[in-house]
Amino acid sequence: MNHGQQAIASVYRSYIREIRRLPHAYLRRVFRLKAEDGCRAALLTKCDDRRVGKLKRTIQQVRAANNGSHQAFNRILDLAYGRVGRLRWELMEPLLSDPNTPLPPPIIPGKESSRPPVYSQELTALLTSGLSRRKRPLVPDDLSFPPILPERADPNSSDARILGPFSKRREVNARWKYFGQEWKKVLPPLQISVSPSREVRDEGSDLGTSTAVRKIGFDGTTVLEELIQLTTKSENTSGAFHPRRWLRRRYQELLGRLPILTFISACEDMKIKKPGGFSVSLASNALKTRNQGRASPCATDDDVAWNQKHPVSR
Repeated sequence: MNHGQQAIASVYRSYIREIRRLPHAYLRRVFRLKAEDGCRAALLTKCDDRRVGKLKRTIQQVRAANNGSHQAFNRILDLAYGRVGRLRWELMEPLLSDPNTPLPPPIIPGKESSRPPVYSQELTALLTSGLSRRKRPLVPDDLSFPPILPERADPNSSDARILGPFSKRREVNARWKYFGQEWKKVLPPLQISVSPSREVRDEGSDLGTSTAVRKIGFDGTTVLEELIQLTTKSENTSGAFHPRRWLRRRYQELLGRLPILTFISACEDMKIKKPGGFSVSLASNALKTRNQGRASPCATDDDVAWNQKHPVSR
């Protein structure tokens, strides 16, 4: 084993020691895989210094999280649950297209590359909800006519009649630019849930869950359920290195950054017609961020006592 391999082996051992201190099995599993992938990549690139440095920085972050830094702990939660990083892209990527929707006609006749972007139903729900956006929610008109387009882009507008038609190529570029910049502000769901009250009724129908709901991300797992349980059952939040109240708050904050996307099928019972679609919500015990416009849950006597005892940890 040469010097470079020895250095990576030492980094790997340090990484594993810190991973063992993480309070929950899912976090330990995720970062164990990250450690293996990172060290393997460093070895394959002949112990590239940049990769080794990146590994060391990740170890420092995990160590800070284990030592009680809530910023560092929030960061590793965001990495583990796809709020940032590669996992975030993997969760969002299926929602950026809609295989069940016909392609729109090209903006420039005969130019296939000039087709505008398609906003899937799932992405539309996320873009137009304040619970799944880093910025203000969009309105449906923003999707059909992006606000970065000038009035002139509407052929029926007075600007178009006076100044002439807007460049079709510039319109194509503007629509794709807007699509790209706006979906990147979305916080992706871990999976697509199904409204339990209608799941059975729609079996076999045209809008049934088998065709209307796509499988993405953590579908078929219990990751979301386990995450919610970590904020409701104190016996599941007793990490060896963190107070239970501290851990519970970190996971409640994470739930505030984790929208739940639910499919609600069409309803025609008792002469009541409701169109199907997707809704966005948060877990009932989530702590909402400032931009989401909802107040945090009221503090209990235990919360107040804990905050008085740990004034800096908040």
